[in-house]
Amino acid sequence: MKKLILMTLIFCSSLFLAQKASVNDLLGDFDGNGTKEYAYTKVSDCTDECDGKCETTIYFSDKKIKPFMVSPAYDGTLYNLGDLNEDGKDEIGFYPGWCTSCWHGFLVYTLNKTGWKTLVPSISTHCSQWEDEKFPIKKDPKKKGYVIITSSQWEDDDIKIKSTSVKVN
Repeated sequence: MKKLILMTLIFCSSLFLAQKASVNDLLGDFDGNGTKEYAYTKVSDCTDECDGKCETTIYFSDKKIKPFMVSPAYDGTLYNLGDLNEDGKDEIGFYPGWCTSCWHGFLVYTLNKTGWKTLVPSISTHCSQWEDEKFPIKKDPKKKGYVIITSSQWEDDDIKIKSTSVKVN
């Protein structure tokens, strides 16, 4: 009987661990301790028509890392941006989902001693920028401590995609 219970527990545990690494999880070292953890999202109070508060919380497999909320957001896509500010921690990019419009702000978060904060102001993006595969942020290979921000802007009755190098702390 003990063997049966033990085998059942081992089997159930293996199923739980397999679920932790789903395709919606984002792997990274977000606290800089050298161990990879998963980030994942959960939406609350939002209908398929984006009615309600539409809050998306980003949680972590390491419970020592405090979750944070993005609102309004009808879920979204998480990105591991690597260590953009050279503090030894991976930054998180979040592209919030919404029910209307092609304009979305791309958000970049970094973890410091007091919790999560934005590394740069929200980056304005249009779906045409994503279709052209022009990602909103990356390290500037020519300037240490800088990132290249690529954003969508409305100018002269058209959408223009522009890039600029910006210092990060």
